[in-house]
Amino acid sequence: MSSLELNHHQIQAFYTPNRFPLKPNPYLALPIGAVTPAGWLREQLVRMRNGLTGHLDVVYKEVLGDRNGWLGGDGDVWERAPYWLDGLVPLAYILNDGELKDKAQNWIEWTLQSQDYTGYFGPRAPDVEPEAEEGLQRGNAGDWWPRMVMLKVLQQYFNATGDVRVLDHMLRYFRYQLNTLPEKPLDHWSWWGKQRGGDNLAMVYWLYNLKGDFFLLELAELIHKQTYNWTDDFLNTKKVSEFYSFHCVNIAQGLKEPAIYFQRHQDRKYIEAIKKGLKDLEVYHGQPNGLFGGDELLHGTNPVHGSELCTAVELMFSLENIAAITGDMEFLDHLERIAFNALPAQSNEDYTARQYYQQTNQVLISRDERNFVTSHGHTDLCFGVLTGYPCCTANMHQGWPKFVQSLWLATADDGLAALVYSSSKVEARVSSGTLVRFTEKTNYPFEDTVRFTFNSAECVTFPFHLRIPLWCENARVAVNGEIWTGEAQNNILVINRLWTDGDVVVLQLPMKVISKRWHEGAVAVERGPLVFSLKIEENWKKVDNTDKHGPFHEVYAGTPWNYGLSDRDLSRLSGTAEVETGTLAYDYPWSLKNAPLQIKIKGKRLPAWKLYNHSAGPVPYSTQQNVEDAPEEELTLVPYGCTKLRITEFPLVR
Repeated sequence: MSSLELNHHQIQAFYTPNRFPLKPNPYLALPIGAVTPAGWLREQLVRMRNGLTGHLDVVYKEVLGDRNGWLGGDGDVWERAPYWLDGLVPLAYILNDGELKDKAQNWIEWTLQSQDYTGYFGPRAPDVEPEAEEGLQRGNAGDWWPRMVMLKVLQQYFNATGDVRVLDHMLRYFRYQLNTLPEKPLDHWSWWGKQRGGDNLAMVYWLYNLKGDFFLLELAELIHKQTYNWTDDFLNTKKVSEFYSFHCVNIAQGLKEPAIYFQRHQDRKYIEAIKKGLKDLEVYHGQPNGLFGGDELLHGTNPVHGSELCTAVELMFSLENIAAITGDMEFLDHLERIAFNALPAQSNEDYTARQYYQQTNQVLISRDERNFVTSHGHTDLCFGVLTGYPCCTANMHQGWPKFVQSLWLATADDGLAALVYSSSKVEARVSSGTLVRFTEKTNYPFEDTVRFTFNSAECVTFPFHLRIPLWCENARVAVNGEIWTGEAQNNILVINRLWTDGDVVVLQLPMKVISKRWHEGAVAVERGPLVFSLKIEENWKKVDNTDKHGPFHEVYAGTPWNYGLSDRDLSRLSGTAEVETGTLAYDYPWSLKNAPLQIKIKGKRLPAWKLYNHSAGPVPYSTQQNVEDAPEEELTLVPYGCTKLRITEFPLVR
């Protein structure tokens, strides 16, 4: 059967793999809607629907209202509408929400109908550059970069609906790119296209797999050649180790480009480049929450340097892509670290405000000057809609919906894979096309047990892949109450058997409490994928600001924060600690009052550790020996993602 004959039902049934000469990938995305989240993850998506994601065109109407260029207006023409739709579209179809679908469809229809005979689509540059307007991006209408984002939107829309107009639209546009890029390369209008060309390349390969037109492979080579050479920089230079060498979001997106290209040219240097790039980011700029110091340029490991919200969601998307291409589970360990720590910490509970930057040691959220490379009216830490820079207001929405899609994947051996864990249901086809369902119930990452129930109208043999995180020792799997004795290979346990309706798989991932050293020997406490922070009372203050950053909230500490951890107690804690576990009594765990876990540990107050430049001062040297006579206090640590104020990187004290 040729790709031209594939209809949406068949695409759903067979999860189109890479077409020769692209290499077969071990894992394949399921159609949007095949995975239905449950528990707290569904509640997170509902809060997005009721909050900014579902109402950004109203809350931010000056940019995303009727004047937007992606609706044919004369207003904002650049990245913010595509950014928003990149989260709105999957959210609408995952929740099966008719109102959100209709809202997204207006933008989809205009985009599809905007294409001209050359293949160009989207806002058009006027003969005369438009006058600047505060808060709008009216220039560079022809730029390649925002179209890269809109291509991802159209891909997701097709994966949800099977609307074949998308395929023809993309074919025409990619012919336009092939004809135009030699004269107007990816950095013709702005540097963003050259830095982020991997997103464009991924869409070209995706369409090639469906349509098979060989000119797409020619275009892919051209795009790769014009894209910034991330592979060489990661492998052969020290740029990642240097301050200010890269924009934080560019490198978060650029990390996936070598893996995307690896599908065509299977040289291991591309994968080694990614691993070295990530390792260098951790060593020279890393933070316990899975992110790195970049405010907006790379800025080292100091826990009061910021990390941008766009970095979090773009790095998550890169890791999701890299893992599916390579089958290497360390990338999904990294994904969970961001998703279960950094991501929930950077938006408020009802998803109506966000921070531009977050700090791992964040003890004061206020409109004050701090030691960031790039500051925006000193509002970067404040919770608002337009605090910091507005790109994150539009781009934040992709994080959780794409995370939902990464929970379950089809496998190259005609099975299913649960590689990232959260309560959910999946309906998919396995083996020769048998429709099956798994229901996953778990309080992971707060608890260590994941339960899968299999349902199908007929018995069927297929492999079921389970990820065993690298941090986990002695994982246990039982099938219908009997221990499964197979061994994991490369941190994947494959259960290949005849499945019968009602079969139950229980996966247990024991979690130890451990400590790791970070900036200048400071210590962070971890358990499984969760990082823990000092519980600090939060006093929120609304500021009715009237400048371009709009109203926002500041947060002040109601309890002391300047503690060091007892080195004696920490040595006892590691690997043997009793974690105080409450029942997950709330649908939404990501708040101080709802925190499902806490760890008790001894510490001492360090009076000399004070605010500096409105942030926690430099972390005192570990180990502090001049406080031996100070009284010990019992400290409470809670999951990082439940906090807005926190100390995460602690000094040690005698």
